[in-house]
Amino acid sequence: MSSVLETVDQVVVQHDRDAFNLAVWDKLIADSELAALPWRIETDEHGQVIMSPPPAPAHGNSQSEIARLLGNWNPGGKVITECPISTRKGVKAADVAWCSTSVWEATEGKSCFVTAPEICVEVISPSNTASEIAEKKTLYFEKGAKEVWLVSVGGEVSFYPEQDQESAVFSSSICPEFPAKIS
Repeated sequence: MSSVLETVDQVVVQHDRDAFNLAVWDKLIADSELAALPWRIETDEHGQVIMSPPPAPAHGNSQSEIARLLGNWNPGGKVITECPISTRKGVKAADVAWCSTSVWEATEGKSCFVTAPEICVEVISPSNTASEIAEKKTLYFEKGAKEVWLVSVGGEVSFYPEQDQESAVFSSSICPEFPAKIS
């Protein structure tokens, strides 16, 4: 599938990655047929749609638990599930994210985040590859994430800070009360 943007639209936004991603994402979220599909949607750097199978119930449960805990322990911002973030490799969706009021306000009126929320969480599914998750972690940090959390299939949480993106730490500096394992 080619980009969902017409050639004229592509020329207008080709110089600005965020403008391109926003234009593509605006078109995708306005498509009622696409919205009816059960798959998870992201895009690549060419504006092509990437569809993943719907997650298992345990994945959704983990997302809900993470969102609940983040909202309870860090009430000064917003918690977003399936959070769309414009990156150099297209629009990627963090399973759960937390952002401050200032990042939220900068996103108002846009169809996706152009600055990553401070916390981006990926809940690992059996179908995820290590390289896919490593790439998403890098992309979120490039767009301004302060922490990326990876949650294993067993519920163990690995916290990666912006200062040392390759080494997990024992807890979050933004939300230090968050547990190292969720159920």
